Amino acid sequence: MLDIKWIRDNAAALDAALSRRGADPLAAGLITLDEKRRAIVQKAQDMQSRRNAASKEIGIAMGQKNSELAEKLKVEVAAIKTELPAAEEEERRLTAELNDALSRIPNIPARDVPDGKDEHDNVVKHVTGEKPGWSHAAREHYEIGEELGWMDFEGAAKIAGARFTILKGQLARLERALGQFMLDTHTQEHGYLEVQPPLMVRDEAVFGTAQLPKFAEDLFRTTDGRWLIPTAEVPLTNLVREEILEQDKLPLRFTALTPCFRSEAGSAGRDTRGMLRQHQFNKVELVSITDAESATAEHERMLECAENVLKRLGLHFRTMTLCTGDMGFGSQKTYDIEVWLPGQNTYREISSCSVCGDFQGRRMNARYRDRTDKGLKFVHTLNGSGTAVGRALIAVLENYLDEDGSVTIPDVLLPYMGGLKKIEKAG
Repeated sequence: MLDIKWIRDNAAALDAALSRRGADPLAAGLITLDEKRRAIVQKAQDMQSRRNAASKEIGIAMGQKNSELAEKLKVEVAAIKTELPAAEEEERRLTAELNDALSRIPNIPARDVPDGKDEHDNVVKHVTGEKPGWSHAAREHYEIGEELGWMDFEGAAKIAGARFTILKGQLARLERALGQFMLDTHTQEHGYLEVQPPLMVRDEAVFGTAQLPKFAEDLFRTTDGRWLIPTAEVPLTNLVREEILEQDKLPLRFTALTPCFRSEAGSAGRDTRGMLRQHQFNKVELVSITDAESATAEHERMLECAENVLKRLGLHFRTMTLCTGDMGFGSQKTYDIEVWLPGQNTYREISSCSVCGDFQGRRMNARYRDRTDKGLKFVHTLNGSGTAVGRALIAVLENYLDEDGSVTIPDVLLPYMGGLKKIEKAG
């Protein structure tokens, strides 16, 4: 969330940043609303001050036996007591209206983010590896999985409806292996602390990472008012909510393998077949909590950690710098990793790594004590997929497909597969 003080001092900069994102200017309206709020705050303070002063004057008047003045002052105090609650209620209403408006403003893009309208304006940062050079035809993952007999969409639909998948036998083990491999890599080699967080969170947590209030329709809510996490970014980032950290303890790095739940509102007709766009999927998340000076370098480091997973799996991918029109709401800058899927003959996102500045830190009131001046500053946050386990499974199926329809297991996963070297047709 942006600071209204910053907006008042940088109105033109805010509107320019919103223009880069393809949004309408908002600064003037926000400043007008803040001025109304400030005016009613001042009015309420003046009324309280006058009430206190008049109460003292009543005592003085009574001490001087000036009953006429005392009665006049009592009438004034009574009138203030009657009017003050309305002013205080108006102050609360305007404060809530301003905070709601501020909570719906996207983050300011970093200066080096390319301008653009949508995904077609994203810029290739680099390309890693090569496409598989086969003589046999490529196939899509759902064709491979169903023919092998280990992937069941019809059964999932009977149980839960559309956009769910049942994995069985060798494919269930392969997905579990992928998740364990990713966790081991990030904890043992990349220095992240493994966490098993709650899968249901309160309003404050989802607000802190900026899914609320703007994106409520993308989430699932329980009957008791909690939210199923759309990503482990939510609980992991909120581990520092309302905390004051010492700068010398930063960065903090967390990782978790969790199910994620998304309503996929607005995605009707997109990726309806297969596992690409599901209501429930597994993902390994990376979260870093840093100071202001370290955030940019931490972003590059996080990207390398996510890319290392795909390199070790032997997958071809490209890394994109997202343009202003394609970035997420809370991001200052985002890299997407897009893995090559031969069955679709295209690249698809498998990881998104974002630096958010202090945007989430403000919403969570998470701060650190600066080592130089001992002042308190809001933490900077980063999040990234390390990576999406289901999409990694898709990539392995399509890139390691053999001519006979079996799937060779990447070498790096063999220690997790109990001696299995190929995914073969169910007997």
